[in-house]
Amino acid sequence: MLEIFLKTLPFFALMGVGYVAGRTRFFPPDATAYLTKFVFYFALSAMLFRFAATLPVTELFDAQFAYAYLLGSSVVYLLVSLVAKARGLSVAEAAIEAQCSIIGNTGFLGIPMLAVLLGEAAVGPIMMLLSIDLIVFSSLIVILITGSRDGRMSAAVLFSVGKGLLKNPMVTAMAAGLFWSTANLPLPVPVNEFLTILGAAATPGALFAIGASLAYKSLDRVSVAVWLSFTKLVLHPLAVGVCALLIFDVVPFDAGVMIAAAALPVAGNVYILAQHYNVAPHRVSAAILISTLVSILSVSLVISWISTL
Repeated sequence: MLEIFLKTLPFFALMGVGYVAGRTRFFPPDATAYLTKFVFYFALSAMLFRFAATLPVTELFDAQFAYAYLLGSSVVYLLVSLVAKARGLSVAEAAIEAQCSIIGNTGFLGIPMLAVLLGEAAVGPIMMLLSIDLIVFSSLIVILITGSRDGRMSAAVLFSVGKGLLKNPMVTAMAAGLFWSTANLPLPVPVNEFLTILGAAATPGALFAIGASLAYKSLDRVSVAVWLSFTKLVLHPLAVGVCALLIFDVVPFDAGVMIAAAALPVAGNVYILAQHYNVAPHRVSAAILISTLVSILSVSLVISWISTL
């Protein structure tokens, strides 16, 4: 446990540096926004494209793996939605809370950290999880919020969802990389080196940006935020772990990667959605802050356990 904690500590220390920079306003909100854009549109996209382009397609898709993650995530999503509705919340609020319970910081934290801690063999499973989160659950929340406000589902909503996916650089980078891999095209040495250099900026840039953004998060509705943090850090990895290890025939290493990714704290893009639709942004902000702080220890515990797999 101590060995794993010491390995994860530098990643969270980078977040801590970003937090201090943001808290002291040495790194103002505008600077954080632009750093996030650089990581999102350039560094992380380069990393994802290079990984997808150099991995065999067979390592990027496993039906049993996808079924296990979808089922486990759906169970937690439904549970949190039912609890929210029992508290008298609207469909939009229930959808936002359910999103907090299953969407972890896979892009900015999971890929950089888990690829180092678990090895490059973990990249394929992580990219599959990221694809499911982006295509299935990120689309679902837009449909639920927009549909509940309009009172019906329309072609315009579906068009908006599709347009949003196409404009997401992580989706396009992975799709382009998969096309390159499927076509068995080699990456020219200068291109590979360019992508390697640019992609290397994703890890420190993403972690610093996460920390800086946490400096502006507020603690509101703490009891609800604690509940959402519990569902994300405990229930989600537990549910996908049961599905992967006991229900579906998932390779133990891949199951471990799935559990570790599910144990990541609430993703920042959930807050962006909550703010965009004006649905419980302060609640989501608090959940991100609390789950990220607790994950400093909880992620180490989870990775220590899955290493026995």
